[in-house]
Amino acid sequence: MKQIIFCLFALILSVNINAQDKDTKVVLITLDGLRWQELFSGADPLLVSNKEYVHDTTGLKNKFWKPTPKARREVLMPFVWNTISEMGQIHGNRELGSKVDLTNKMWFSYPGYNEILTGKADDARIDSNDKIPNPNTTILELANTNERYKNKVAAFGSWDVFPFIVNEERSGVPVNGGFEIAKGDNLSEREKFLNHLQPKIPSPWSTVRLDAFTHYYAIEHMKKNHSALTYIAYGETDDFAHDGNYEAYLKSAYNTDALLKNLYDFTRKTHFTKTTLYSS
Repeated sequence: MKQIIFCLFALILSVNINAQDKDTKVVLITLDGLRWQELFSGADPLLVSNKEYVHDTTGLKNKFWKPTPKARREVLMPFVWNTISEMGQIHGNRELGSKVDLTNKMWFSYPGYNEILTGKADDARIDSNDKIPNPNTTILELANTNERYKNKVAAFGSWDVFPFIVNEERSGVPVNGGFEIAKGDNLSEREKFLNHLQPKIPSPWSTVRLDAFTHYYAIEHMKKNHSALTYIAYGETDDFAHDGNYEAYLKSAYNTDALLKNLYDFTRKTHFTKTTLYSS
């Protein structure tokens, strides 16, 4: 069963803008399965050399091992710690008593995402990862009923359950999840390329695609539609962790950090200049 994050980390990257500015755009980001231990301390000394979970222990240590937790976290997620930490807030370092906890009792994905997107747990109705339309109203759906955000909300997720979590049919929020391709009559050349490429690049999993596809589908949608609220849900770290592949898990965290930088750079260079990123 797909299990959600051991501990959420929350960061807020703001760019010195008025939160009430009507030109402000928001990107909400989640990273599934990323432990607080790696986020705040980098490669785990008990795992990085463990041949049960790492194929190339020497290569992994050469890439990610440093003598101090601060240095290890900076080499693992350089954009988070060299840019985001200087501009925003990062919470969840339990070594310092900063605890960010979910309140649902399920310890797996759908209940966790429901709680993140609605603000409260619903253990009575959200108790599995089954593809059941969410009976609760997410922040994405609420935004889509607001004049400012109407038809300017979209979601992109690597897991194929996201259309149900967001309740795409009821909410009216378009969701590109799992192995879905970009649709429409005005596809960009990159969207056409991604549609051609995605079926040809095998994913290790039957329900989760590689995060690069989720990321670039989202970027292309933002370019074309000038979205006011975009949700991007990366999932690789969780699935590599479930596979017991610590080597791929660390490399995926590093790659996701690069995707975050790419997203940030995109917002700085385009009409998304006034953008706030919220990540958990």
